[in-house]
Amino acid sequence: MIAILDYGSGNLRSAQRAFERSGKEVVVTSDRDIALNAQGLVVPGVGAFAACMRGLVAVGGDAIVRDRLAKQRPTLGICVGMQILFSDGLEHGSHKGIGMWNGEVSQLDAPILPHMGWNTVEVTGSSKLFKGVEKESFYFVHSYAAKKSVGQSQAWTTHGEKFLSAVEDGALCATQFHPEKSGKAGLTLIANWSAGL
Repeated sequence: MIAILDYGSGNLRSAQRAFERSGKEVVVTSDRDIALNAQGLVVPGVGAFAACMRGLVAVGGDAIVRDRLAKQRPTLGICVGMQILFSDGLEHGSHKGIGMWNGEVSQLDAPILPHMGWNTVEVTGSSKLFKGVEKESFYFVHSYAAKKSVGQSQAWTTHGEKFLSAVEDGALCATQFHPEKSGKAGLTLIANWSAGL
């Protein structure tokens, strides 16, 4: 079973539908036990870094993510759900994230913000997430991103400057783009992640 963490942020229903296409049972929940013990946990995120962190902490989501990783249980962050996995966010001031990865999320240096629409990714290292979709485009909506390499393998995208568009780090994975809104390529990536549960 895949649990999509409901903490008041994210495209919960579209994410649920997309992850159900993987053939797994999917529940949207803020229940700690369900989120902690699911085969896979998805942490979505839409909006500002600080607001997402407040919502996450309110349902104990930060502790759930840390506990899952201590037990090597697969967890996937999406969009701001990726950003809050870092130690610091610089959107509207400086804010603390969960701190699974050391690094900051800062505004993109780009002529047009937000970065909205389809863009390619450049995969570095060995990737399970991008198997079969290494050259595909994915759908982005964001103005902030991490720019420092973390994890075991990464994907990079350029919009004004190069930024981290995905990370694979053992049981912890994340995408800055929205796989649930990325058509066939996104569904393939979701299926690749789900296959490892």
